Amino acid sequence: MLYEVEVVAGGNSPMDLNRVFDLLGEPVPVVKVVSSDLSGEDVWCDVTGWGEEGACPAYAVQAEDSGEGVVLLVYGGEDGIRLKPSKGSGEWDLSDGGQWGEPCLMLGAGTPFEGAG
Repeated sequence: MLYEVEVVAGGNSPMDLNRVFDLLGEPVPVVKVVSSDLSGEDVWCDVTGWGEEGACPAYAVQAEDSGEGVVLLVYGGEDGIRLKPSKGSGEWDLSDGGQWGEPCLMLGAGTPFEGAG
């Protein structure tokens, strides 16, 4: 199944992205993923989708990307996803300097993540 991620740079995402992925499975809700933090260190991060109304569900799925091969695709709302180190605290907030936005993540296929629920 083909899935298009289209995010316009703005309040959450620092960059535009329009890319089509071939999903290799069924997307699952995700709340944590191992990713690089703001200093470039790989840590467990809380993740949420981000849209016009703020936080929304984020999803993870194995996908094929023509440039990257098989990846773990983490995507969310129309404004991408938002991350923060899991050891941090606080509500999701665009003005929190310890959080950051991305259009999506394309991680190694074996990257650990934690599903919702």
